Amino acid sequence: MATSFRSRLARLRVDLTPWRGSRDFRILVVAGSVFFLGGMVGYVALPYQLYQLTGSNFAVGAMGLVTIAPLVVFGLYGGALADHMDRRKMLIGTGAAQVLICALLLANTLLDDPRVWLIYVCGALNAIASSLQRPSREALFPRVVRHEQMPAAVTLNSLTLQVGQLAGPALGGLLVGTAGVTWAFAVELAGLAIATLLYVRLGSYKSNEHSTPPSLRAIGDGVRYAFRRRDLLGTYAVDMVGMFLAMPIVLFPAFATEVLKEPKLLGLLYSAEAIGAMLATLTSGWASRVHHHGRAVVLATITWGASVGIAGLAPNIWFAIAFFAVAGGADMISGLFRAVIWNQTIPDEMRGRLAGIEMLSYSLGPLGGQSRSGLVADLTSVRTSIVSGGVLCVAGVLATAVWLKDFWRYDARTDEHAVRERELRSTAAVGEGTAP
Repeated sequence: MATSFRSRLARLRVDLTPWRGSRDFRILVVAGSVFFLGGMVGYVALPYQLYQLTGSNFAVGAMGLVTIAPLVVFGLYGGALADHMDRRKMLIGTGAAQVLICALLLANTLLDDPRVWLIYVCGALNAIASSLQRPSREALFPRVVRHEQMPAAVTLNSLTLQVGQLAGPALGGLLVGTAGVTWAFAVELAGLAIATLLYVRLGSYKSNEHSTPPSLRAIGDGVRYAFRRRDLLGTYAVDMVGMFLAMPIVLFPAFATEVLKEPKLLGLLYSAEAIGAMLATLTSGWASRVHHHGRAVVLATITWGASVGIAGLAPNIWFAIAFFAVAGGADMISGLFRAVIWNQTIPDEMRGRLAGIEMLSYSLGPLGGQSRSGLVADLTSVRTSIVSGGVLCVAGVLATAVWLKDFWRYDARTDEHAVRERELRSTAAVGEGTAP
């Protein structure tokens, strides 16, 4: 009995094989974690500063509107660049740009009268740099680990990012509440700089012989490929519906301060989802035995929406933290299986462009959701915005699953694209800095 119990526990543990086997995977993960840690500190500081300067939930949510156009244009173009250029150089160049943008935000906090317009400008510029960077980073993961290791690689990457997501908001909340936003942006600046230096140590990852120069035609080819495959379309649609309808983060300052009367615990609200995500990740060894990835994404996103809605009814902040943690765990599981579908089925010559589309799918939903949440909160109340978002999310995801039946039926063992990529990579020898 004891042996059987220990065996079951062992199956839940995170698989460290990709970490042990690939130097560049380790660099990507560590650099990304540091980058994300700094970014999450700024993620708390920027909306806090906007709210303090304007007193408007919509003004905070409007940052999402400002960044939507840059994300669409440069996300797609960044994907095309990732399929044609050395992906290492893309990471270094865009990282340096984000360091400069953060320095501008830091300088703005030192003014006697910080400029609100400059915050929006920096937000738009940062969206451009981030949109150009993410496709190259995401497209590198299938190159640095083996095909069969992708579930473990995605899990490990998620785990380390969750450390940043957990520690970053807590640190950011502590800094803005004690030392001020200036110190928060200074910490973000240091994180971005360190991560960019780490990217310098990556090996070179040039495009293959099938690469296409960046152009509207190349971008169009990527978009058409994504929409022809209903399994990929399902990963985008379900996530966008869930995030657009049930993204409560923009309301956290008002929720903690005006509704729950616990402004000092604002950082814990931001960290709650990361806590749930980390717990889900640490017990995710079972994920490699799941083959119907589409069903897992749908069920996890429904759980996300339901948990957010219940959190909106919270009588106290600890109740809210608990259900936002459940939501974070569900979101992590959804993201894990979406990433496995992407990384195990998309050919390398299309990976950058599809990574750009992926980035749009998991960026536009939350950004639009922030604006929706802020507007509904200003028109009704903070609680109404959060609860109604959760209810609409559950209904919207169910409707999407009914519409995309092929996504619900997806099976990694028999899907033609997964089988093709598995066969191609199994015949490729592991080279220096690369993996099949």
